[in-house]
Amino acid sequence: MMNIAVLVSGGGTNLQALIDAEKRGEIKNGKITLVIASKPDAYALERAKQNGIETKVIARKEYDDIHTYTAAVRDALIAGNADLVVYAGFMTILDSQVVEAFPYKMMNVHPALIPSFCGKGFYGLHVHDAVLASGVKLTGATVHFVTEDCDAGPIILQKAIAVNEDDTSETLQKRVMEQCEWKILPEAVSLFCEGRIKVIDNKTKIV
Repeated sequence: MMNIAVLVSGGGTNLQALIDAEKRGEIKNGKITLVIASKPDAYALERAKQNGIETKVIARKEYDDIHTYTAAVRDALIAGNADLVVYAGFMTILDSQVVEAFPYKMMNVHPALIPSFCGKGFYGLHVHDAVLASGVKLTGATVHFVTEDCDAGPIILQKAIAVNEDDTSETLQKRVMEQCEWKILPEAVSLFCEGRIKVIDNKTKIV
């Protein structure tokens, strides 16, 4: 059984999707054992506590720079015996220390179809603002491995939905979460825990 650690910063809706999927038996050979938050008031911590999951706060504002902050997060993940690290609305871009400690063992869910609308500055409603401004007809979500380059790691799963003419950034964000993120993130986590993801030439293969 693999230990899954989840990194959060806010409400924890993706964490809740993982918790619910685990309860339904959809995450095979994996269990959420640790939730680390970058903010002490993140509601995700309450979701974890309600489900008996160990929590830890490593507040970004208490560290002088990203290097020392990353080291603290890395050390907590190692101490927690994490086999897989999941970014679920974690709003801090960590440096290479954590990627080196967990190569192809960290995944992130991004609210767009990478390589579009991704990279530095593309988070939260900013992503959906850009999608609507561009006039694209499809958007969605991507689960990918975390590497040193922001949103550039090997893609594991993607799911698309149509952009409606009357969409606002808020309605689009809600649909992308409910119809895409909450579906493919638990699926990708299960595939990892089952040992079914292989990375070859920066591309993934599901076996």
